[in-house]
Amino acid sequence: MTANITASQLAALVKTRCQIFQTAYNPTSVRTGAKYLRARLRGPSMVKYYPPVANIAELARTYRNAGLVDFAEAQRLKDVEDKKRRGKGAPPKAKDKGQSRRTARRR
Repeated sequence: MTANITASQLAALVKTRCQIFQTAYNPTSVRTGAKYLRARLRGPSMVKYYPPVANIAELARTYRNAGLVDFAEAQRLKDVEDKKRRGKGAPPKAKDKGQSRRTARRR
């Protein structure tokens, strides 16, 4: 008993099988990335793995009366002040369009 199955019958069988088992019908075998789209997301488990980091600046803002000092921020502010004293700081911001250096250069 030999069964002669044509290509169109086989394609119809595959299409029906995909509908029944809810898989993607891809007769041309084009790369779809379905494997990666089906995979479980990694982000939430990575976030749960690492403990939360204590942010000193946020704690200092929350508890102002506690006297917490963010030493890195204090050092940064001191460095900015020293640069300003030496004339190496950021230029002053323009209050209006006439004070802008860019418009002065175009004139």
